[in-house]
Amino acid sequence: MIRFLLSCWLVLFFFGTSLAQLDSTRRKPVWKPFIAPFSLMTAGLVTQGSISREIRRSVRQEFPNFQTKADNYLEFVPTLVPLSLGALGVKGKHAFKDQLVLMVLSQGVANSLSYGLKRIIQYPRPNGDDNLSFPSGHTSVAFTGAAVLSKEYGEQSVWYSIAGYGIATSVAGMRVLNDKHWVADVLFSAGLGIASTEAVYAVYPWIQRKIFKQNKLAVMPFYSGQTYGLAMVAPL
Repeated sequence: MIRFLLSCWLVLFFFGTSLAQLDSTRRKPVWKPFIAPFSLMTAGLVTQGSISREIRRSVRQEFPNFQTKADNYLEFVPTLVPLSLGALGVKGKHAFKDQLVLMVLSQGVANSLSYGLKRIIQYPRPNGDDNLSFPSGHTSVAFTGAAVLSKEYGEQSVWYSIAGYGIATSVAGMRVLNDKHWVADVLFSAGLGIASTEAVYAVYPWIQRKIFKQNKLAVMPFYSGQTYGLAMVAPL
């Protein structure tokens, strides 16, 4: 079963990095970038239940004392890397301002779907902490950031994509090893993060023409006491 778990991580990594090659293909069908993320989401649904429980039993036998908080920090690395590169003047597919907007929109869509599904589905965590296991918020954040990094800088060097998806896959693995999530949770969430990013990039040209044409967009941080992030303000 450990071999099966390792296969899942290889699948996550392979599907992620394969998207970098799709980005370099011009005039591709609009549905093609969604094949990989939808495949991951389907895998998450298929492995839900008995398969995930069996994998969890095997993982706990092999790594009974595994515990780390690194996943709480690494989840943000794929998001911070492209924004840092853009802020430092490293040219990506879009200007830095557009990168900010794309990241905010992508993370906003992915997190809204992720936390909305958590509240609706109420699936118990493997360690019994609560009923917010499916899907994994950490994994969706990490893979959304990795997808943006790949789309902005993956054509310059495939190592950007490899690094981003490698870190995101590590976060997914840690969530399972920490007994915070089932394998099904992280598979589905990886696909959700990538699909959200692909959808935002697909509609962004329309957003630029119809919403941001006055070029009066502001992006600013916010903190409400319980949550934090980036907010966009634009005239409509």
